[in-house]
Amino acid sequence: MIENENPDSRLTERIADNPRPALVWAAIGAVLILPELGALVQTAGALVSAVLGAFGQAELGSSIVAFGEQIPTLLSRDVIPNSGYYDGTTWQETFLGLEPGVAWGIRVALVYLYSAAFIGWLVNGYFRYREYYREADWTPGDDIINRFSRHSWGKFGFAVVAIFLVMAVFAPALGPTTVDKNIRDPYSYEMSYWDEEANSVESTVVGQANIVSASKGSAERNVGPLQYDDFGRFHPFGTTTDGKDLFTFVASGARVSLSIALLAISLAAGIALLLALITAYYKGLADLAIVLTSDSVQAIPLFMLLIIVFVVFSGTWIGNLYDGAVLMVGVFVLIYWPSLWRAVRGPALQVSGQEWIDAAKSFGQDPLVIMRKHMAPYVIGYLLVYSSMTLGGIIIAIAGLSFIGLGISPPTPEWGRLISDGQPYVASISWHISLLPGIVITLVVTGFNALGDGVRDAIDPQSQGGESTEAAAAGGSGV
Repeated sequence: MIENENPDSRLTERIADNPRPALVWAAIGAVLILPELGALVQTAGALVSAVLGAFGQAELGSSIVAFGEQIPTLLSRDVIPNSGYYDGTTWQETFLGLEPGVAWGIRVALVYLYSAAFIGWLVNGYFRYREYYREADWTPGDDIINRFSRHSWGKFGFAVVAIFLVMAVFAPALGPTTVDKNIRDPYSYEMSYWDEEANSVESTVVGQANIVSASKGSAERNVGPLQYDDFGRFHPFGTTTDGKDLFTFVASGARVSLSIALLAISLAAGIALLLALITAYYKGLADLAIVLTSDSVQAIPLFMLLIIVFVVFSGTWIGNLYDGAVLMVGVFVLIYWPSLWRAVRGPALQVSGQEWIDAAKSFGQDPLVIMRKHMAPYVIGYLLVYSSMTLGGIIIAIAGLSFIGLGISPPTPEWGRLISDGQPYVASISWHISLLPGIVITLVVTGFNALGDGVRDAIDPQSQGGESTEAAAAGGSGV
C-alpha cells in the first residue's frame, strides 16, 4: 500500500498526488461504458420522459431517447439480430446468418459477460481506493466485506440478485423480440416467414402470428421452451396463452417489478430512518406518537388494504398513472415503513445512549448533525439488511395483485398475470406459462433473502442467524 503523506488531505488531493491507479481505472471504465453509451442515453431519456410525462411534458425525454438511438450500442438487437426469416436455403437478417436461437444465445451470453466485467470493474475500483487513496489502513467495513466473502449463502443471494438486476436493466436487449412489437402493439408490425406449403417467403402481421402460436394446452396448440413457432421465431421460454413471447414478457416484467420495489423500499426506508433517528434522539412524546402511528398502520390487514385501495382508485387519474405503478408505490410505502422503522428503532436507541452522543450534545452540536454524522452510519447497516429482505415481499405482493387482476394493468408485462393466465394449463403440455415465471419469482425472493442474511451476518458476526439483530430491534420496542 502507498502511504499518504498527509492522511487529512482531501480525496482529490490524494488522487492528484498519485493519479496513475485512478486514471487506469477510469480508462477501463470508459472502455466498458462507451459501447453502451447509446443505451445509457436512451435509459436517461426514458426516465426523464417518465417523470415529466406525469405533467404532460414528455417531449424532452423523447428527444433524448431519439438522440440515444442515433448512438451505436454494442449489445443490442441491431448489432446482434435474431429476428429473421428462412428463405428456403439460409437464414436472412440474423447475426452472421445463424439460426435465431443461436444468435439470441450469443447476445445473452455477451450481455452477462459484459455485466460481469462491469461488476468486476466496480469491485476493483473499491479495492484501488482502499489500497491507494483511503485515509485509514483499516476500517470496520473491511472486516464486513471479508466476512461476507466467506458467506456461501450470502454469495448465492448476491449472484441471484445480480442475474435478476441484469435481466431488468438489459431487458430490451435480452428479449428475443421487443415489447412494442410482440406485446403492446403487435398488429402494427409486419414480419416475413417461410411458408413450406407455398415454398416461398410470405408476410403477415405479428399479431396474427401470435394467434397461431398461442399455447393452449394441446400438442397442436403449444410452443414450449427452446422451440420455434411456425413462423421461424425462437421462444426461449415458449409462448403465452395469446402467443406472445414468454421470455420477453418475463424480462420486461422484471424491470417493472424491480422499479416498483426499489422505489417503494427506498422511500419507506428513508421515512423509517428519519423517524428512527428522531425518536431515538428526542424519545418521550415523539417516540410514543410514532409507536402509536406505526401500530395503527400495522393493524390494517396488508392484502385487504391493497385490494381496497386498487378497487377504489381503479379508473381514476391516480390509478392510471403509469398503469397503476405510482399508486402501488404509494401503498407499499405506507405499509412497509412501520416494520422497517421498528427494525432499526432498537439500534437507534442503543447508539443514542453512547458516550460520544452525549459528548456531541455537550459541545452544542446541532441535533441534525448529530443524527446524520454520529447516529445514521450505525443504523444504516441494519436498515440495508431489512430492506433487502423486504424487497422480496414487495415483489411477491406485486405479483399477487396482478394474479387477481389488480395492480399493474395490461398490456404492461407483469409476472403475476402470467401465472394467472397459465394456471388452467399447469397439468398440460403448456405447463411453462405459469411454472417458469413462478420459478423466477421464487429464485428472486430467495436471492434477496439470502443476500440479506449474508449482509446481516457480515455486519454482526455474533448474530448466528439474526438473534443479535432481532434482539437489538426488539430491545427498544417498549415505550
